[in-house]
Amino acid sequence: MTKFINPGLTKTSRRNVLRGSILAGAAAMTGAGAMAARRPQQPLKADAVSRNLHKAAADGASASTAKPADLSGYTRVKQELVAPPFAPEHEQVATGGPKIIEITMVTEERLMVVDEDTGASVWALTYNGSVPGPLIICHEGDMVELTLRNPADSMMEHNIDFHASTGALGGGGLTHVYPGEECVLRWKATKPGCFTYHCAPGGAMIPYHVAHGMNGAIMVLPRDGLKDGQGNPLRYDSIAYIGEQDYYLPMDENGDYKSYDAAGDDYADSLEAMRTLVPTHQVFNGAVGALTGEHALKAKVGETVLMVHNSCNVDSRPHLIGGHGNYVWESSFTDPPLTGMETWFVRGGSAAAAMYTFEQPGVYAYVNHNLIIGAMLGGTAHFVVEGAWDNTLMEQVVEPRPFES
Repeated sequence: MTKFINPGLTKTSRRNVLRGSILAGAAAMTGAGAMAARRPQQPLKADAVSRNLHKAAADGASASTAKPADLSGYTRVKQELVAPPFAPEHEQVATGGPKIIEITMVTEERLMVVDEDTGASVWALTYNGSVPGPLIICHEGDMVELTLRNPADSMMEHNIDFHASTGALGGGGLTHVYPGEECVLRWKATKPGCFTYHCAPGGAMIPYHVAHGMNGAIMVLPRDGLKDGQGNPLRYDSIAYIGEQDYYLPMDENGDYKSYDAAGDDYADSLEAMRTLVPTHQVFNGAVGALTGEHALKAKVGETVLMVHNSCNVDSRPHLIGGHGNYVWESSFTDPPLTGMETWFVRGGSAAAAMYTFEQPGVYAYVNHNLIIGAMLGGTAHFVVEGAWDNTLMEQVVEPRPFES
């Protein structure tokens, strides 16, 4: 099957995806009549320049005469990645010497419902089928060895840029895989903290892939674990991994969300919607209500939860209604954590961590405290906490009742 799958209407087969520019514009899918009726957007000069950056990065690495890395002393460990909001099994304090953490990620293009109430859906571009992609955890000094696979039935190429890594556009220049290809990338985790990773094929395809869900987080722990500002150890009982995703879903002239037959068919419409910089949805973990109701996060009074929040594209202001950020790392784990925070900041293109020990039972809302986003665009999650109520912290002295004026 042959399709016109790039903004310049260059004829190409599905397997011959043009690196860095690509993808199917919806207007180009419906034949010559539609193409004549709607002229495709032309790539900007800046887009054309950034589209080819990965080639220069890859060429520089391949031309290097550097010796192979000395892996003596490293132990190989396979990390089984799990779907958000959960975290893979890991040590909070590293034992033994540095390790090579082996992980496998498969790019998956899948149709996802964003909002059941409106029927809004998106052909999500994902790592391992989830938005966000799975949380990766290692320690400072470890090597991360990723096998990245792009299934043969994919519509487009993919790659990965690790903000925690050094060189070659975060690995983006060395990991471009066509449908049916795989690659292996190994890099050293030299900086402790929480970091974003995302797909970055080049040009306008970078925001297109990111705004379709292709991003996630990696946490690089200090080898001796997390500590407070005085150097005392901090431990957590569980991790709640939250990915904030902004979607720009195209609508028709009646204000209804459009639907598409395959990944990439929305390319031209999506670019038009993305240029407004106004998201139609800004949700946690891929969809409205993904972390509420029966999917709410669970905890108990006295348990300490480390909330890892990734926001690849837009700034966020997380707030735990009814709780606090006892310790908050907006930047590196080598910096002393902020303490007693009511609301903290996650910069667009980064990830952050906040630790809280629950003191009361009940439902806590974890929101983007731009409350327009939290209440209207979908940026809300719930923690359901079990335990005994403590009246010394809060007590309803008088129930609501009528009063005389």
